Amino acid sequence: MIRPPRTVFDTNVLVAGLRSRRGASFRLLEMIRTRRFQLCVTVPLVMEYDDVLARPGMVPLSSAAVDAVLDMVCREAVQQAVHFLWRPQLRDPKDELVLEAAVNARAAYLVTHNVRDFEACRFHGLEIVTPGQFLAVLEGDDR
Repeated sequence: MIRPPRTVFDTNVLVAGLRSRRGASFRLLEMIRTRRFQLCVTVPLVMEYDDVLARPGMVPLSSAAVDAVLDMVCREAVQQAVHFLWRPQLRDPKDELVLEAAVNARAAYLVTHNVRDFEACRFHGLEIVTPGQFLAVLEGDDR
């Protein structure tokens, strides 16, 4: 049996997925429970998700609905401990949380809408992809 790829989502993937039901980000959020990929998170990354999604006007959902999504993410994802800090590697300190989660989880994919922000991180087999590209990878597995 092929193991599902270990994957880390940048915060912007959750934001996009909760703002619109039409895009690849929403589809990926729906697919978390399918086990087609193994979402990996760290405590600092979940705190970042919570901080950003709780901002007024960030997503068109109630705080209870946002909490339900975050609860599902935490329930379904692998909780990865941070053993290695990779700072400073990136221009945006908030992106370091995403990179650290991916490196510590030995993720195959880091999914983000800001691929350019992570260009310096293409090492250890880590693929930096957009939600659309990752969805295409997953759908390609069906063929």
